[in-house]
Amino acid sequence: MPQLSDSAHLLLQRALPQHLLSRVAGLLANSRTNWLKNLLIRAAIRRYGIDLTDAEETDPRRYTSFNAFFTRALRPGARPLAGDEHTLVAPADGRVSAAGRLLDGQLLQAKGHRFPLAALVGETSLRAQALSGGSFVTIYLSPRDYHRVHAPLAGQLRSANYLPGKLFSVNPRTDRALPGLSAINERLVCWLDTAVGEIALVMVGALLVAGIETVWHGCYRSGVADAETFPEAIRFARGAELGRFRFGSTVMLLLPPGIDLDPLAPGQTIRMGARLAIQHSLEPPAVAGFSRSE
Repeated sequence: MPQLSDSAHLLLQRALPQHLLSRVAGLLANSRTNWLKNLLIRAAIRRYGIDLTDAEETDPRRYTSFNAFFTRALRPGARPLAGDEHTLVAPADGRVSAAGRLLDGQLLQAKGHRFPLAALVGETSLRAQALSGGSFVTIYLSPRDYHRVHAPLAGQLRSANYLPGKLFSVNPRTDRALPGLSAINERLVCWLDTAVGEIALVMVGALLVAGIETVWHGCYRSGVADAETFPEAIRFARGAELGRFRFGSTVMLLLPPGIDLDPLAPGQTIRMGARLAIQHSLEPPAVAGFSRSE
């Protein structure tokens, strides 16, 4: 059977009830009915070639739901952090979709598409403007990848803004066909104050993603804007878990000027904890794990 072109694939997604399908997927993925969750887990392992070697729990039958399986933890030591506290590390497992400079307030997407940084983060504030001339990397998480997202540097969470939007697939075919995909889909923009300045980490929702969840909020409600600021400090160590996706999606890391990313090629596979850059002038804050200051 011939494969749909990228444009036809996108047209089909436009016709789908994206949010309804994702809500139904969420109900199924949360089901604790034994036969159903085992059926879904076995199907996903076969379809996507999911390897449980690095998982904390390697027996797929022991997960309480498909979501529990999909957001599974890793065994200790499975993702060692590169370098020391001066080393910026990858926040997630996945494949590099794009990386480069934030020139004239624009990000590069597949096929040379560019779109505004302000549209992605949902604001034109001074902190957004301060990223201009900096760097970015986009990491696509396929359904077979580990789906937790971690802090690339030690820092303090300043705010988190959940922006409603569409739920197009974020696979490479849709990325090629739809300019500004990441600024169109629902997304959570997290602002972290680090030793290199304020950075933004963006978790992008997608078709059939049953939820974006964080350690400080829980699962965000799809389609509902939610802006949070944190007068009480929420601090994260480098490599500490920030949140997780309940199906394949995308993570974007936006950095201020002064950080030169290591060479990253589109399509390159990367693992959480791998080195992205090093900055010898860093003065890392004293942070251990995830904590909330009173």
